[in-house]
Amino acid sequence: MTRHREEHMRKENPISIVIICKNEKDNIRRCLESVLWADEIVVYDTGSTDNTLEICKEYDCSIYTQAKWEGFGKAKNEAVNKAKYDWILSIDADEEVSENLKNSILDILKTQNSHKAYRIKRSSYFMKKMIKYSGWQRDYTLKLFDRRYGNFNFKTVHEHVETKCEIGYIDDLLYHYTYPEIKTHIAKMIYYSELGALEAIKKNKKSNICKAIFKGIGKFIKMYFLNLGFLDGKAGFVLATNTIFYVYLKNIYIWENTVNNKSKEI
Repeated sequence: MTRHREEHMRKENPISIVIICKNEKDNIRRCLESVLWADEIVVYDTGSTDNTLEICKEYDCSIYTQAKWEGFGKAKNEAVNKAKYDWILSIDADEEVSENLKNSILDILKTQNSHKAYRIKRSSYFMKKMIKYSGWQRDYTLKLFDRRYGNFNFKTVHEHVETKCEIGYIDDLLYHYTYPEIKTHIAKMIYYSELGALEAIKKNKKSNICKAIFKGIGKFIKMYFLNLGFLDGKAGFVLATNTIFYVYLKNIYIWENTVNNKSKEI
């Protein structure tokens, strides 16, 4: 049974929701339910092997599939270009638009305002607990924008929207259900550390074993103490500790590349 989007009175500034996904059967329904008010939902799939796309078909989405994976930035840029409308809300499959955020976005689209891009406050869960500190309390991500004034860059990981326009801020929440289990966090960190290392290597950045260790420890101190991660309880401690692993891996991959290149020169 197809779920139809909500009818509303707004005629000007239609908006497209853009979602890239892969094997998100546990998250995608919650995400789609939160954006039924939009004029269009674009799903850009990067290789799902579960029933993610079958769920998307229930919601009358415009579905596209990527032929070749070339990183998050390229995928999101291409997904935005598939949309019908210029105003874009780009969200991930594990995110959910709150009712207050929905109303704020609709109000923005009704008015003639000077901003063409907005950062939205994101509240994230880790181990099924909302993280209120650890540095995540300052998480404002550029999710809402007019694509005539900006789009995603082509970075493999840690991609973001690039625009020269003045950016507005929305304090109503976008919920992020990230890393429900420790194993999913570790798996993502291994994946992202490799991608992050590749980006750094492209920029000719160097590292070594000592730097990998001390950068990891420094990240823990920043998250757990300076950013008050200890107030997030056990989840805050695990989050900060696991992040040591990510920083260490990223830098050790960079160091390994440097060693390998030197051996080739001999």
